[in-house]
Amino acid sequence: MDSFEWNKVFAAVIASVLLIMVVGIISEMPFHHQEQEKPAFSIEVAQEASAEVVVDEGPSFVELLASADAGRGAREWNKCKACHTVDKGGANKTGPNLYGVIGRTVAALDDFNYSGALQSMGTSIWTYEMMDEWLTNPQAMAKGSKMVYVLRKPEQRANLIAYLSTFTDVQVPFPTPEVADEAVEAVAEAVSGH
Repeated sequence: MDSFEWNKVFAAVIASVLLIMVVGIISEMPFHHQEQEKPAFSIEVAQEASAEVVVDEGPSFVELLASADAGRGAREWNKCKACHTVDKGGANKTGPNLYGVIGRTVAALDDFNYSGALQSMGTSIWTYEMMDEWLTNPQAMAKGSKMVYVLRKPEQRANLIAYLSTFTDVQVPFPTPEVADEAVEAVAEAVSGH
């Protein structure tokens, strides 16, 4: 090839690069218009007087318990029965027998060796709310307790507690939003003789 042919090749390459650059710049122009100072549209946001934000945490424990499914609680119980029983007069395992646990005094079974954490709870009564707190995090409720199993979902705890409530001689009624915690504890204390 002579020098004239090489010049044609170089000129074609340079012309192609320039053409690609020009097409790229022209194609970006509609999208990058620098003169526009305002957005195309604005969204007005209402300003509240207070900065407090209300977070919906879902239904309360009382509402969950009212609609709990003891049948589903029986499936949750399958995880618990390795350490507990619910048979009337049943033996203790790693954990105590839970027959009649709702309404019973904490650490009340004479034939079970409770941890010092539970023994230190004195005359506390297992209410539905207290059982929910216990299943949420036993270590937070009674640091040093032997129980480490946690049920994180509120619906699962409500179902399990509804299931446990069926194993008793004296049924403790579920709490209602109208009933104060003190009233529930009074009912529990009335049946704690078992």
